[in-house]
Amino acid sequence: MKQTLARLIAGQIFLHACMAGLRMATPLLALKQGHSAMAVGALLSLFALTQVFTAVPAGRYTDRVGLHRPIAIAVAVATLGALLPALWPSFEMLCLSALATGGATGLTVIALQRHVGRLVQAPAQLKSAFGWLSIGPAFSNFLGPVLAGLLIDHAGAVAGDTLGFRAAFALMASLPLLGLLLWRAVPEHPLAHAAPPQGGGRTLDLLRAPQMRRLLLVNWLMSSCWDVHTFVVPILGHERGFSASVIGTLLGAFAVAAALIRMSLHWLARHLHEHQIITAAMLATGVLFGLYPLMPNAWAMGVCSVLLGLVLGSVQPMIMS
Repeated sequence: MKQTLARLIAGQIFLHACMAGLRMATPLLALKQGHSAMAVGALLSLFALTQVFTAVPAGRYTDRVGLHRPIAIAVAVATLGALLPALWPSFEMLCLSALATGGATGLTVIALQRHVGRLVQAPAQLKSAFGWLSIGPAFSNFLGPVLAGLLIDHAGAVAGDTLGFRAAFALMASLPLLGLLLWRAVPEHPLAHAAPPQGGGRTLDLLRAPQMRRLLLVNWLMSSCWDVHTFVVPILGHERGFSASVIGTLLGAFAVAAALIRMSLHWLARHLHEHQIITAAMLATGVLFGLYPLMPNAWAMGVCSVLLGLVLGSVQPMIMS
């Protein structure tokens, strides 16, 4: 099981890094082209928009066909989505790229979570497995922005800024293919034919449970905080004249902190309950967001990024468990 889980996590790192790198590079290119902060915010929201409408159908599809077919679709869509702005770096192509790579990443997460949930039996193992799986996006949120930032700066310095962005997008397009190579060796689980729900149950019926409503609300709020940080850092960095490498490093510091806290969650979970960790994370996030715009330089922003990564990185595994 450990080798299979390692392949799943490593493949997820590469595909998610494609989206993470684009999520850093596309707002910088849009700002450079003269688009407003509102337009950039709308652009970044498109990375999540596809998942809003496809999450439930994607879950049902993976239940029917298993792991490998959804993964192949996700890799194809992510690769194509990253190539679009590499070939035509217009705002419209940036929007299409955000929709494609965001949807591909969402489909991948659903397929992997379903597969991992069938790898283990005991509840303690399930919490541990989801904790390790959540480390993948944390590392990819470091890998993607840092690689994209370095290419934008260095390739752009040699061949011009637009070509620097194009080089970054082309590199991001290659990362999902590396993930596919790792996933090919993962064995498929036998498909279980579930009985139809009694009484015509629907997905929206879950919202009738008060605790599920609370859990979804907290998840939405904290996930939004993660995305707000991804939006604010390029805006502030662009206004203050930071290079793409510095902006990518700030996002990478956040991601490394999130990965570190997730690696230690198995220890925290033995001493604290889920609701205690989530409540502390919510309070700390509010304080740090209030301080972040007041930070005078990149080093101070880096400290805030690390602290935000520590508190926000702890939330998703606790929500899943």
